[in-house]
Amino acid sequence: MSRARNAIVSALVLLVGRRRRRPKPEETRLVPALPPNPAAELVVLALLGLCSLAALGFILIYAFGDSLSAETPLLGTALGLAFLFLAAALIVVGLKLVPTEELAEEYPPHEHPGEQQVIAELVDESGTRFTRRRLLKLGLLGAGGTLGLAILTPAVSFGPLFHVGNFLRTPWRRGRRLVDENGRPYKAADIEKNDFYLAFPEGTSDEEKDQMAASLVVIRLDPDQLHLPPHLEGYDAHGILAYSRICTHAGCAITLYRAPLFQPDEPRPALVCPCHYSTFDPATGGTVTFGPAGRDLPLLPVYVDSSGYLRAKGNFDGPVGPSWWGVRLWNAQP
Repeated sequence: MSRARNAIVSALVLLVGRRRRRPKPEETRLVPALPPNPAAELVVLALLGLCSLAALGFILIYAFGDSLSAETPLLGTALGLAFLFLAAALIVVGLKLVPTEELAEEYPPHEHPGEQQVIAELVDESGTRFTRRRLLKLGLLGAGGTLGLAILTPAVSFGPLFHVGNFLRTPWRRGRRLVDENGRPYKAADIEKNDFYLAFPEGTSDEEKDQMAASLVVIRLDPDQLHLPPHLEGYDAHGILAYSRICTHAGCAITLYRAPLFQPDEPRPALVCPCHYSTFDPATGGTVTFGPAGRDLPLLPVYVDSSGYLRAKGNFDGPVGPSWWGVRLWNAQP
């Protein structure tokens, strides 16, 4: 509690300012006393205000400028003007409000005990020309705050800040049939060995089919080839397996299926992502056998209904798509 109180008090002191010291006599000053320059202070305040407006304009253009034909040039102009006004304000401060003096003296051979005090006095006395300290501090705070927000604004395009569930939802429900690209339902008899099939949830639109959580790759293995872990028991339908089509490395589409032609000399069957060659073993639950993928390929439980059609038995055993922070802490959501 004391730390929080000290932090609040420190912030208020920084914002409001310390108690103004009495002016030192001319003979005891380290920095020569110069008259105030109210005109320069007003220029600095105006430039800081323009910086804040330009940064605010960047935020507004980024948020509501989708309909503008020149959105990108406007964003660059707004951000560039914000930095330009801030730089101009600092230049005016350095040239018109901070005293400058060149002192030539020998470098001391040893460190003097009072050097820190001298430096503190130099800094304190250099600001004696400012007559609107609190207003300038507020201007700097506003310019720095809006400019910082402008720089952080594009980060919202990375995805929702708190709605993690959007990354976990899929269109798969129990009883939903697997269909091909033309909407024709798959029957178990349609799935042949040594081949793989692209499947989608029945009733999805073309736009929904483009969602990464919708597409599947479906293969058939001999039941005696399966070595699924205990938590995936019953996920296959007599050797038919339905895996997510999205690689767990970088979100690329899995478009290769290695089906050995000369058993047992060739490697085991595998699903392969052609982008970075992450390789998954479908017989063991989509485990990674090669490449940079950091987790198994999600498996969708399927069954064969009374008419011979393939249907989903539930949702995937894990989140679909590339790995991200906390991905192992949650499961896919319907």
